[in-house]
Parts: sequence; C-alpha cells; structure tokens
Amino acid sequence: MKPAEVRNLTTDEIQTRLNNAREEYMNLRFQMAIGGLTDFTRLRYTRREIARLLTVLNEREQAVD
Repeated sequence: MKPAEVRNLTTDEIQTRLNNAREEYMNLRFQMAIGGLTDFTRLRYTRREIARLLTVLNEREQAVD
C-alpha cells in the first residue's frame, strides 16, 4: 500500500492494519526460525508496511499538536 493510500484511511483503520501487520511479521519471523519460510521478501515488505503506517500515524499526531 502506498503512503498516499494510507493517508486516505481513518486513524482506526490504520491502527487495525498496523496490528495485523505486526502479527504477520511475528508469524513470518517464527516461520523463518523453524526453517519453513520460503519467501524472504515478505519479511521486508511487511517491515516496510509497518514503517509506512507508523509514519502516517506520527504525522497525524504532530499535526494535532
């Protein structure tokens, strides 16, 4: 999801997607640890998605102040 698309979401939707992305990242890390992960690019994609979501949340928080 592109940053412009994330900015169009509500804060609650962003929080929900952030929680889902964090759970997915945790599961991917577990799969990697036991050797069951075959697509390592998903780790990077998920980590970047978390960063995008956090960035937009921080922008909104600073805009309110």
